[in-house]
Amino acid sequence: MHDFENGALKKYTPCLFESDDEIVTALAVVHTELMLVHPFREGNGRAGRLLAVLMALQAGLRGLDFTDIQGKKRKEYFAAVQAGMGQDYEAMKKVFRSVVSRTRQEHVYR
Repeated sequence: MHDFENGALKKYTPCLFESDDEIVTALAVVHTELMLVHPFREGNGRAGRLLAVLMALQAGLRGLDFTDIQGKKRKEYFAAVQAGMGQDYEAMKKVFRSVVSRTRQEHVYR
């Protein structure tokens, strides 16, 4: 946790980035690194999503829509976490790019 706090968390929070690419990168790196620390016996995903939502709020988004991460997308999510073991965040960026895009679309249509 010390490395997480002084590394990814310190670098990307508060999440005050303006471009979606910067926001997606911050979300992907922090989320992946927290999942790899695995600090909780249960609830790692919930804690990770909560931190991502807080970061999104810092970046000016209204929240995040994770509802599409099911079935095949869920397998892609787990593969993205595994890729993060080698500090490869591209797959997780793809996941969060979709989440941010869906979130922005929802707020346009409401």
